[in-house]
Amino acid sequence: MKMKNLPGFTITELLVTIVIIAVLTSIAVPMSISMVNKSRETKCLGNLKEIGLGLQVYISDNNDYLPVLAMGRTSKNSPEAVLETELKGYIESEEVFHCPADKTEFRETGSSYYWNVTQNGRLITELSFLGVEGRPEMVPLVSDKEAWHAEKTNFLYADSSSSNKTRFVTSK
Repeated sequence: MKMKNLPGFTITELLVTIVIIAVLTSIAVPMSISMVNKSRETKCLGNLKEIGLGLQVYISDNNDYLPVLAMGRTSKNSPEAVLETELKGYIESEEVFHCPADKTEFRETGSSYYWNVTQNGRLITELSFLGVEGRPEMVPLVSDKEAWHAEKTNFLYADSSSSNKTRFVTSK
């Protein structure tokens, strides 16, 4: 009885295929991780923009004054006035206070963001930060609690823009 040659891969072809798959995977995995991290950063910046919109309505309802808030709280049960409690009626969903890169803070405290207490109770037209006055694009109001985005921190500035670029400096 004669054996037929069955179609199939040789061991060399199989090894080459495995190497090609490994190389493609080594390229694709870091790229997909980078894309996921960038999408988280973009979502976070969007959250800050939405917080900024809620803050604008709050300011309008309060004679152009910023709220007086604690920087943050240690647990969701803490009674102090913070960003997520004071803006609750101005923001559609509490998820806006959750940075997608944050794995612990939101769950424990109710927010991934800190309020800049140096601006408490100020008139929106009279903000200053580190000696810089009259430049709302340089006055941070809200920031990430941690540098979750490739060692960067996202900020919401008083001009309602959000960015991961630090714009504030000490006085000129």
